[in-house]
Amino acid sequence: MIPTTSDAHRRVRILPAGVLAYGCLFAIVLPVALAAWAHRLDSLLSLPAVGSWWLGATVAAMGIVLMAAAGMGLWFDGGGLPMSPYPPARLVVRGAYRLVADPIYVGGGLLCGGVALMTSSAAGLWVVTPVVALAAVAFVLGYERDATRARFGASPLSLLRLPAATDGPPTGWERAAVYVLVFLPWLALYEAASRLGGAAPDARSTYMAWEARLTTLPWTEAVNALAYPIVLLVPMLARRREDLHRFAWLGILATCTIIPVYLLVPMVAPARPVPGGSFWSPLMRLERHGDQAATALPAFRAVWALIACEVYVTTWPRLRWAAIFAAGAIAASCVTAGMHGIVDVLAGLVAYVVIARFAALWTWCCRGAERVANSWREWRIGPVRMMSHGVYAAGGGAVGVAVAVWVAGPETLWWIVALAIAAEVGAALWAQVVEGSPQLLRPYGYFGSVVAVALLCAGLGALGHNGWLLLSAMAVGGCFTQVLGRLRCLVQGCCHGRPTEESWGLRYRHERSRVVRLSHLGGVPLHPTQVYSVVWTTFTGLVLIRLWTLAAPLSFITGSYLVLVGLGRFVEEHYRGEPQTAWVAGLRLYQWLAIVFVIVGAGLTALGGAPAPRPSAIGVGALPALALVAVVTYVAYGVDFPGASRRFSRLI
Repeated sequence: MIPTTSDAHRRVRILPAGVLAYGCLFAIVLPVALAAWAHRLDSLLSLPAVGSWWLGATVAAMGIVLMAAAGMGLWFDGGGLPMSPYPPARLVVRGAYRLVADPIYVGGGLLCGGVALMTSSAAGLWVVTPVVALAAVAFVLGYERDATRARFGASPLSLLRLPAATDGPPTGWERAAVYVLVFLPWLALYEAASRLGGAAPDARSTYMAWEARLTTLPWTEAVNALAYPIVLLVPMLARRREDLHRFAWLGILATCTIIPVYLLVPMVAPARPVPGGSFWSPLMRLERHGDQAATALPAFRAVWALIACEVYVTTWPRLRWAAIFAAGAIAASCVTAGMHGIVDVLAGLVAYVVIARFAALWTWCCRGAERVANSWREWRIGPVRMMSHGVYAAGGGAVGVAVAVWVAGPETLWWIVALAIAAEVGAALWAQVVEGSPQLLRPYGYFGSVVAVALLCAGLGALGHNGWLLLSAMAVGGCFTQVLGRLRCLVQGCCHGRPTEESWGLRYRHERSRVVRLSHLGGVPLHPTQVYSVVWTTFTGLVLIRLWTLAAPLSFITGSYLVLVGLGRFVEEHYRGEPQTAWVAGLRLYQWLAIVFVIVGAGLTALGGAPAPRPSAIGVGALPALALVAVVTYVAYGVDFPGASRRFSRLI
């Protein structure tokens, strides 16, 4: 588990009171809180219930066994406890830790999901379990994994792991791991998307009008069904670790990118009727029973076929065209067998290209971010300095207000403008307390903006205004303000990452950048933390918009914002390298605040209340207000007085 000291050879003295308190927190308080949260959300949200006592009991039992085995291994082999303040004195590499990495967190996720299935708790399955799983992933990525490496060094690989990108044949465990770590999560998430997406009231068909005249060809169902053996046999037939490694990672990337599309974009493709009397009719009915209309765009079957085709081509080069033809035939049969529209298949081809070229696309994004990071421009007019990066902040402020007004309604325009300006004041005041110094006379702190908006909305609510509407709208709009605002962070050098490997990192060279002036890391490749933030915050914003269009309770939208932002911020802060950020009990100050966000956000989701109204168009009458926000924001974030030494006078 997590070490709290760098001395790898000193056994931590176990304090009974601390063990009791920590054990009660995670063995009693947390499970009770999660159960109460799920029970409360079940009464507030209309989610499709899925229940199976036997399946749930099996999954929960697997989780309990895995957690118990890991705990005993930490005690008997490691000389410690499964508790962060009381880590083992020795690295545990046997038992559950030999089977799978992070068995306690895997077991906890299985237990949570199993109990939800046993009790038919829709909220437990669709909300609580995913949040618990994401929290575990965030904690491992944002602290535990690197802390364990710092304490013990590199640990042996578990048996269930993805194959390395090396030559040589895959081992039996590596082949089995693809079924467990790639196919099984895909199946679970695919079925989840089928049930959640199928319940969307605003779903639209992907079929074009003229497709109604297309004839279903029953015999092509045999081609369509070939996708199952062709894909499932890849782990057994792959001859090189490198090929199996790529197949596994492309499958994971496809799952992580396509499943959210199913949930965020309400498109469906109801299967066409099965022609009667055909030899293939029973197989077609079986296929329709297992597939759902909600998992339409893009066609995942086409994506899987193309990913598998890569392995067959590299394994048997002489069969290159046969493999390509088979993948193309499977993609085409999605249409001819009546399971998908043409748009779905074309979207699948696009998705495959994006996924297959993901490494190149990520490198292209990072190189673009590096160009932005070194694009500083400034202009002097007497004692006043205007800087180019303020344009990004101005654009973000205007876009965020526009999105907030779009979801909340035009009558909230000036209230949201006032809240946006107040958020900037709150960010400035917060950072003065946390980061203000002779070198940083006008810093800004994100958490201050959230606190300011929350307090003002609470005050407006007490005065009879719709504080929840304003607060939730600011949460939605704030995501897109943050996305553009991170471009300003790139140029100024704030929120920068810590050193990383050459191929991954950004290099800052401009002498005005905080990276060069304050952190003295000029020319050193750093984690692109601003890019991490852009990706996660964009996803968060899209989730909130989807919740809004589904008329979720306003408090649930606000709470979801805090939960998702908190989880992302916890990981992002771990990879940041700003020297002025304080450390508290082994974590950065902002990581503790991110944990508070998650806890408070979970509580807000359970409050209930009025549903979100329908978004409404923004008229041209809002342009002056948006221009005002842009100007005020540019002055705040892009204009200063370099010759002055008073507070708030200089940005750098």
